[in-house]
Parts: sequence; C-alpha cells; structure tokens
Amino acid sequence: MTERRVAVVTGGTAGVGRAVVRELAEHGWDVAVLARGKAGLEGTTEDAASLGARALGIETDVSDAGQVRAAAARVEEELGPIELWVNDAFAGDLRYFWDIPEDEFRKITDVTYLGQVHGTRVALEYMRPRDRGVIVQVGSALAFRGIPLQSAYCGAKHAIKGFTDSVITELKHTGSAVRVSQVQLPGVNTAQFDWNATDFEDHPQPVEPIFQPEIAARAVRFLAENPRRNMWVGFSTAYTILGSRLAPSFMDWYLARNVVDGQLSDDGGPRYGSNVFEPKDDEADHGAHGMFDAKAKSRDVWSWSSMHRGALAGAAVAVVAGAVLGRRRR
Repeated sequence: MTERRVAVVTGGTAGVGRAVVRELAEHGWDVAVLARGKAGLEGTTEDAASLGARALGIETDVSDAGQVRAAAARVEEELGPIELWVNDAFAGDLRYFWDIPEDEFRKITDVTYLGQVHGTRVALEYMRPRDRGVIVQVGSALAFRGIPLQSAYCGAKHAIKGFTDSVITELKHTGSAVRVSQVQLPGVNTAQFDWNATDFEDHPQPVEPIFQPEIAARAVRFLAENPRRNMWVGFSTAYTILGSRLAPSFMDWYLARNVVDGQLSDDGGPRYGSNVFEPKDDEADHGAHGMFDAKAKSRDVWSWSSMHRGALAGAAVAVVAGAVLGRRRR
C-alpha cells in the first residue's frame, strides 16, 4: 500500500479484534476502534500508534445503532474516509439454553447479531455513495453448526451469515463495487473465556484445537486487501462445516457426547465476571490473548493455503504438465 487508509474495527480491544487492529496498523492502515471498555481502548490505540498508525478509540455499544452512527461520523471527520469496516464485537455465555436469562439472551443477540447489522448499515451509508470499500464480517464455524452451551452465540452467528448473504446479493444486483467478505473462525485463545457468563465452576475454554488470534487477524487483513466472499480459518472449521453438511446426525451425537466437557477446563485462570451488560476491560486492559497460550496454535496450514491458492494451483498445473511431458518423452 502506497498510502495509509482508514479502517474501523468493532470489538477491537481484546481477542481477535485486538489482533486485527495491530495487524492493520502494522501494514499501512489507520484504525478506529469501537468498543465499551476505557482501559481496553487506551491500550489498543497505544498499540496501533506504536506501529505507526493514527488511532482513534471511541466508546461504543454496537447494539445501539445511534452510537455506531455517531462513532462513524467522528472517524470520517478525524481520520478520513472509511475504506474498511470489520465487524467483530460479540458477547457470549456458557450455559444450557434453559438456564440463560431472557434479558441476557437478548443482549447477546443485540451485540453479536444486531451489532454487525448496525455496523454494516452505517458502513454502507459511507461506502455506497463513493462506490468503494470493504466490509469484513467475523463469523465462526458455529454459523454452520450449533454446539451445546452456546445457543445465543450460535443463533446470532447463523443470523449473520444469512443477513450477509442477502446484502451481498443486493450489492451485486445494484452494481455496487463495495465488497462484503466473511471469515469463519475456529476456537481462538481470547480473553472472552475469562469473562463469559457461566454457572460452571470449571473455567470456560474454546473447543480444541485452539488457535492464536493473530492467525484470524492475518485472514482479516488478507480479505481487506483481497476481498472474496468467504474464507475459512483452521482445519477444524473446515471439518465442522463439512461435517454438518454431510453427516448432521453424527455431528449431533459427537457434539452431545464430547463438547460440553470440551468447553470446560480444570486449569485455574482469571474470572472477571460476565461482560454481557458491562465491559470487563474498563479499568484494566487484558490484551489479545486468553489463558491458553500453551495449547494454542500459532500456524494454520488451511488459511495459509487459502491465501496462496492461486500460486498453489499454478504449481499443481506445472507438476501435472511436467508429468505429462515426461510420459510423452518416454
């Protein structure tokens, strides 16, 4: 990139969003961060500034469309035209559906689903008149396959996929050059599992295999600069999505048998309380990583291959052509 462009990242103070902010700042983007926690916003903007970016932190509850619209107006005024909008904010819990209070289920849906709806709407208000820009929806393998203990989150991620599919077709119909991409993630080592709403005594954990948030961040930046409709991160995302298509009943059995206990860890770790109704990084910045660094993978062959599929396809064609030529010579 020859000049810095402006990106907005919702939920950018922790986990994947925090890693995305750093990845973008390091590679030529100025970044606005929309989140609720004051300390998290301060830490994230300091990270971005240390990497050479102009950074703007705005206290925003993405479930409130008015707050999102006001934040975007500040970004345009203080940083410049928004070229990239990354929708990443979410809230979650770890309970059986019947144990989740109704107001909590609604708030999780408002943040996780309607937060992306509001972000997309506001981004398009700026991007469509200029006929340029990219929106990246941070999704999950759980947008294709619900798992136990995460009914609110899974329902919201399913809704995001359907909503985004509709918007993509509408933009195509109207001939817009604005691009919308989705990235589907596996279990990631983030602070979310330290502030999940839960009644379990054991510490929440991502479903293994666990990946570091920087892997997801690289995928988001790739889509920002090379937009495509969809991208999967992690072999586990691939087999979860494909398994749900090919053998849904087997997946029901497997998940029921293994994934309740698979989301609980007897390792001691921080417990900050639920962040559903209030941020847990308001007074202390918790960074991008959770407590599972020892388990988390720092590399992912699947997403690397996806980002280099053109070169890999060319290499495969060259190998086949060489084999054919060799056979003819013999």
